[in-house]
Amino acid sequence: MADWPPIPLAALVGLICAMMLSFIPGPLNLTILNEGAQRGFKWAALIGFGASVMEAVYCAIAFTGFSSFFDHGMIKATMEVLTFVFLLFLGFKFLSAQSVEQFPKIGAASQKIEARLEKKLHPHSAFSIGFVRVMGNLGVLLFWIVLAANLMAHDWVADNLYAKAACIGGVMLGMNLWFCGLSFAMSRGYGRFSEKTLLKLEHFSGLCLIGAGLFDGGHIIWQLAKHKI
Repeated sequence: MADWPPIPLAALVGLICAMMLSFIPGPLNLTILNEGAQRGFKWAALIGFGASVMEAVYCAIAFTGFSSFFDHGMIKATMEVLTFVFLLFLGFKFLSAQSVEQFPKIGAASQKIEARLEKKLHPHSAFSIGFVRVMGNLGVLLFWIVLAANLMAHDWVADNLYAKAACIGGVMLGMNLWFCGLSFAMSRGYGRFSEKTLLKLEHFSGLCLIGAGLFDGGHIIWQLAKHKI
């Protein structure tokens, strides 16, 4: 992938990351399952579109707010190690899950923020429901901060506006592909998605995250061996 032009590479990386994150079940996916079955494809797809827009906003914050920290080699190396630990932690958490649960939050503070947003904004349209539910989950922002750090540390997303925009566009595309597919399946009665099916997807996401973490660990070992540290 090192030979790829920066912009197509960033877009592909964003697409892959978004699809992997979309497989992680939570209230949003369950909402789309229920709404798709009851109110049809358009309503459920708009919920997913609202969620993908807010996801892209968090992704943009992660890239634009922290890019200046990766100019020094020591910081890059530290972020690679932290990402390795973070990915393994999330991977084993999802792999060992016994029931469908929400994407991890940052403690009680995040829960209070989500409750206040729901109470104050009272989202009624399909778009606003998806948008607000992702907005209230600070765990999504934390995920993108760590992931953006890792992608830039590996130079998979170049430190320029066009590459970052391409990655964010890939994220939106990946999210919408998943949500539209899920909405269509439920509106047509295909697939018979259930919480059990979502739990299997959560386990699959866990395996993907563990694989990504091990790849990250292998890269760190290779770098240490290369520099004979």
